[in-house]
Amino acid sequence: MIVFENVTKAYPVDKKNRVIALQEVNLEIPHGAFLVITGRSGSGKTTLLNLAAGLTRPTAGRVLFEDVDWRSLPDHRQSLLRNHKIGFVFQFPSLLPSLTALENVALPRIFDQGRARQGAYERARGLLRSLALGDKLGAYPRQLSVGQQQRLVIARALLNEPEILLADEPTSDLDEQTESEIMELFRQLHANTGITIVLVTHSTQLIRYGTHSIKMADGRVLPCSLLEK
Repeated sequence: MIVFENVTKAYPVDKKNRVIALQEVNLEIPHGAFLVITGRSGSGKTTLLNLAAGLTRPTAGRVLFEDVDWRSLPDHRQSLLRNHKIGFVFQFPSLLPSLTALENVALPRIFDQGRARQGAYERARGLLRSLALGDKLGAYPRQLSVGQQQRLVIARALLNEPEILLADEPTSDLDEQTESEIMELFRQLHANTGITIVLVTHSTQLIRYGTHSIKMADGRVLPCSLLEK
């Protein structure tokens, strides 16, 4: 589903120096996988995730999403592709405090000028109920626990029925019990829908929830580290 072909990503520090975030990465993420990417802070995990979503461009090499090179698409086509096919779950909930749970989840469709706006609240209600938040439709983020807020973010990420879900350290600020609940939610979601999930984490304990895993270090995917259960 996503292919990295000899991808390098460098960020300039000044006129003479740059930081290499990814180095010559070759990777294929198959359709329907639940890929868990582990590695220490600074290993390149988040950069790889951002490249997969076309949020940043490689310095060298190509990133293909469903056989399409992100760089070949104009900005508006990239935005449409992300909105319709990719869901994001970030480390911090990034919920709007002035909106209710229902409004936060429906938000991606409310500002869509196309037909996607139709049924936004109905789908949002269904997602919230399926994630055990049916009694929190009118609640504001501050009235929810951290775990409930993360469920809210997952519901929002699923609103447009994406083909792939990208999750960046989604459990890093959770206690052990809540982390287990959220990871079990990801596993059930994958089992029930077949959605492709790519999740990055510093915790090797979370590998058991996925179907595939890789380890990164110093901007590289370690040799022979792609594992499938």
